[in-house]
Amino acid sequence: QVQLVESGGGLLQAGGSLRLSCAASGSIFSVNDMGWYRQAPGKQRELVAVITSGGSTDYADSVKGRVTISRDRTKNTVYLQMNSLKPEDTAVYYCNAGIILRYTGNVVRYWGQGTQVTVSS
Repeated sequence: QVQLVESGGGLLQAGGSLRLSCAASGSIFSVNDMGWYRQAPGKQRELVAVITSGGSTDYADSVKGRVTISRDRTKNTVYLQMNSLKPEDTAVYYCNAGIILRYTGNVVRYWGQGTQVTVSS
């Protein structure tokens, strides 16, 4: 069993900064790519940022220059540093990871439970 636990969401004013964290735990052999997605009310879930096992990153155009994704491989943790936040960044943010399971070697994608980020104008 694998769990992804997110933390760091909250309510803040436009222009502020926030760092989200997501820690993977359980029967993990290794972690492949890790990413952050978000879903605003009435909208589809969308990719925010992703980081590969090798450290390559990719960002949605809407957050480029304002968001940085990073990871600590020793802790199986991914971070999302968000700066210059805008009201349109308001959403539930979900962590996602490709996990190679310890005993089977199967690769399974997992989702976190989500953390709310609300940006007021």
